[in-house]
Amino acid sequence: MAKPNSNKIEYQYKMESENKTVKFLVELSRVVVGATFVFSGFVKAVDPLGFTYKIEDYLIELGLTGLFPLALPVAIILVTAEFSLGVFLLSGIYRKWTVRMIALFMAFFTPLTLWIAIADPVKDCGCFGDAFVITNWQTFYKNLILLAGTILLVLKWRKITPLFSEKMAPVAGLTIVIFGVLFSLHNVYRLPVIDFRPYKIGANIPGQMFVDPEKADVMETIFIYSKDGVVKEFTEENYPWSDSTWTFVEMKTKLVKEGEKPAIEDFAIETLYYDEAIGIWNIGGDITDLVLSDPSYTFLMVAYSLEKMNMKHLDRFREVYRYAVEKGYSFYLLTSSSTDEVGEWERQHHTGFQFGHADERVLKTMIRANPGLMLLKEGTIINKWDGRSVPGDDALHAIK
Repeated sequence: MAKPNSNKIEYQYKMESENKTVKFLVELSRVVVGATFVFSGFVKAVDPLGFTYKIEDYLIELGLTGLFPLALPVAIILVTAEFSLGVFLLSGIYRKWTVRMIALFMAFFTPLTLWIAIADPVKDCGCFGDAFVITNWQTFYKNLILLAGTILLVLKWRKITPLFSEKMAPVAGLTIVIFGVLFSLHNVYRLPVIDFRPYKIGANIPGQMFVDPEKADVMETIFIYSKDGVVKEFTEENYPWSDSTWTFVEMKTKLVKEGEKPAIEDFAIETLYYDEAIGIWNIGGDITDLVLSDPSYTFLMVAYSLEKMNMKHLDRFREVYRYAVEKGYSFYLLTSSSTDEVGEWERQHHTGFQFGHADERVLKTMIRANPGLMLLKEGTIINKWDGRSVPGDDALHAIK
């Protein structure tokens, strides 16, 4: 009679051990999946316009530029949903439907990130915004781990311990969603509360354009020559420069070893000037070094598109321009608009600004506003403002 009791105790112990293991795996999955969703959603909610630009990159690659107007609303919906689902999972709110919604997310994005990793339409998927950049393959592997955890959560959702009572769950859930929406909108209409980009306040632009040559990419120059119908590659050490029987075809460079990349790779400004003789605007010389080495203050009004620019606060920028002229400081309006568009805009508004031309992506990265204002001194970013926050006369005169 003792043996059955012994087997029963052993069985109960085994079941308790298995339950503890399953409970541990569920809680681990809950934390990993939930924390990843919260972090990913939050860092994109900090910079919804950056996520919008990333969506637009994908639409360009897919030939769907007509959907651009939907990019910002979709970005806000996605980051709010991602952040909210992560908080819901961590707090155990609506466990069954939360894990199902996360499963739908993963069922869509896992194969999508596999395609992105294979096709490589955009170098950075943007899943963690500018806060934490990983490769497209790393993104896919990350999603495989999250998918595995999500499947376990779908199967064992009852083992998720809720932190709120059923009575408090609706209040907590609504508060989380409202926070996500309002926080995202705040960072659309104002500058991001946290700046993860290399153009944040206090950053030195020239310093971030430099990489120690010993740590940079190692490139090799390849010379291609032909002789008697045979095409052959040579290096700088052995190419037949003195042998006239070889005919030079072309020269190319090859990456031998990938090294560090500068945080800022494509910052460049060209001056725009009005040619009175022929009555048109032209692109002049490069003034990048002039702007970045100025020992005095330099104001950069940034408007990547003059056509899409919010004109409501133009008078604020006029005031800054007058102040700069009064103090002898430099003031440039940087744009990626064409010279014809610059000419038409200036004919309408008669600002007298000094214009500069720069790459659209660079300008969008510098400041998430159209227009925005940056204050530099010897290439260091002293401050940044969106159009609504551009300092008035009193604040300008307080600048030392």
